[in-house]
Amino acid sequence: MTTYRIAPSILSADFARLGEEVRNVVAAGADFIHFDVMDNHYVPNLTIGPLVCEAIRPHVQVPIDVHLMVKPVDRIIPDFAKAGANIITFHPEASDHIDRSLQLIRDHGCKAGLVFNPGTPLHYLDHVMDKLDIVLIMSVNPGFGGQSFIPGALQKIAAVRQRIEASGREILLEVDGGIKVENIAEAAAAGADTFVAGSAIFGKPDYKAVIDAMRRSLAAV
Repeated sequence: MTTYRIAPSILSADFARLGEEVRNVVAAGADFIHFDVMDNHYVPNLTIGPLVCEAIRPHVQVPIDVHLMVKPVDRIIPDFAKAGANIITFHPEASDHIDRSLQLIRDHGCKAGLVFNPGTPLHYLDHVMDKLDIVLIMSVNPGFGGQSFIPGALQKIAAVRQRIEASGREILLEVDGGIKVENIAEAAAAGADTFVAGSAIFGKPDYKAVIDAMRRSLAAV
């Protein structure tokens, strides 16, 4: 039986009370805290860095899942590992040496993964499956929260699921972008097991009600 994980993205949280927000969403049933790092270079927005990761680390026991939307990535990987990240993912286009970047993440004690934008081909996976703990499929173009799910992502999720099964390795398959109660089961049916949701959770008054509804949808898959 598939274990599903829900990873609320703090990009949609109230930053004026971030410690309280992450505590509340974990109490509501979150499995991970998803941390979106944007550099106004690789993507058209500027968000948060290692200091914020370090600040929220004492507030939660669940894994912190850091998605680096920055270029280049190698310089900042050690900083996030030191700040308390458990999982670090990056975009293959943002690294000159993908294998080396993945190994750098692992050398710093974190789980490592690649992120694929809607228009990014999957061939980057061909020679690094042995260094992957997670693959993240973007179901929106990165840079902003609150976007709508791109249906074509379902085919990409299914293609990655096939690669994971063929590898025989335990690799999480995460999806990020426009995930909500109404479509989370569809993404799970395609092969995803880990779900990032920002405004669908933090945009609602009752975090537990939303996460519970997501789990009910997943239970029907």
